[in-house]
Amino acid sequence: MPERRPSAREILALVADHDTFDELPHPDRQSRPDGPISWPGYDTSRARAAARTGEEESVICGTASVGGTRAVLIAFEFGFLGGSLGERTGDRLEAAYVHARAHRLPVVPLVATGGSRMQEGMLALTQLQRVARQSALTREAGLPQIAVLRDPTTGGGWATLGAGADVILALPGAQVGFAGSRVRPPDADPAAYTAEAQVAAGSADALVRPGELRETLALWLRLLTAPAESAPPPAALGRTDLPATGWAAVQRARSPERPRAQAYLAAYFTERVEIGGDRCGGRDPEGMLCGFGTHEGRTVAYAAQTGAATRPAGYRTATRLIRLADRFGIPVLTLVDTPGAANDAEAERQGAGASIAELFTAVATARTPVTTLVIGEGGSGGALALAAPGNTWATPDSYFSVIAPEPAAAILKRPPEEAEATANQLRIRPQDLAELGVIRTGEQ
Repeated sequence: MPERRPSAREILALVADHDTFDELPHPDRQSRPDGPISWPGYDTSRARAAARTGEEESVICGTASVGGTRAVLIAFEFGFLGGSLGERTGDRLEAAYVHARAHRLPVVPLVATGGSRMQEGMLALTQLQRVARQSALTREAGLPQIAVLRDPTTGGGWATLGAGADVILALPGAQVGFAGSRVRPPDADPAAYTAEAQVAAGSADALVRPGELRETLALWLRLLTAPAESAPPPAALGRTDLPATGWAAVQRARSPERPRAQAYLAAYFTERVEIGGDRCGGRDPEGMLCGFGTHEGRTVAYAAQTGAATRPAGYRTATRLIRLADRFGIPVLTLVDTPGAANDAEAERQGAGASIAELFTAVATARTPVTTLVIGEGGSGGALALAAPGNTWATPDSYFSVIAPEPAAAILKRPPEEAEATANQLRIRPQDLAELGVIRTGEQ
């Protein structure tokens, strides 16, 4: 026996603080008999849906507090014609977004829909354009949109309210995909159309169990609406003495005992959440960590390399993070630690150059403050793309180089044993970088 889907009212009760939900007034649209295209029996279907669910339309919109943060909540009622979008649905959604902008509130769509309502033909499909415009205007206004994908989230609802949100959370086991179960190819792998698959592909950020939904949403809403003024660089966690030679700097940066990104993030933030994926089908959890956290009571965003070669999906995820933070006025901390960008054939096929270029652009054009700390290896452009011009610091356990010493020696047609001497020539120690004006010095 399949588990019963929670109704819109039940999901609202699960998310909203007790007795805080205020439903918004509904726009009054008078429709012709059997709808705009006179679909036989449409009025009867709507009347049955209303009797079964107690709702007059497939979506309920209102304001509520979630963990103390006021937001506009949009809850789909799947029992009303499969949560489909018609003209009256579009009216309600548009009114909700307009209210959010007028009152400077974040928007939380709680999506459960099969797509556009066939009984209204193309007029139903064009509601997606209305929703997309309202979402875009809300994005331009700098207001967060955090979607929750329920079962099912398919069709245009996924392609607008769901996938178009800034942060996407999903309930485990939910069917999520553009193609619903009745229209996809008969030989399609059903596992590809799940919340788990969307998270694995970087199209959604995280799975959240229903019992943890209010707490998780409350944290996200708090973080995205309480920016700090700046992101001071973290204190160095490793050795405090400076390396004597360039090669010593390289060895210290590569030491397995040297503190890595996770240690710095744990020391810097009291709480944090991660974004997962580049929204282009990729993730790089081994090479790049991105998210938002609380530092001294206010929100700072972070993009941190982990010491591995960074893959294109990692650069794209960092770009996404910086652009989100810039939109919300949240300062960004970046931690540089990579021997360089991944340079295998698959990385090239995934657009290594373009992904690095986009990150360079995001950092260069960010209006919000960006602060960088080099905590380990700073290998060439793959590291520099994450570094803030004029606001980069370095720990004594790090180096930053135009290229790592071994490939530098190879390019210069030197034997491998001359990598050490090449490292000394490159002037890659923290003190060298400070003298050259590449990094900042002083009290951190």
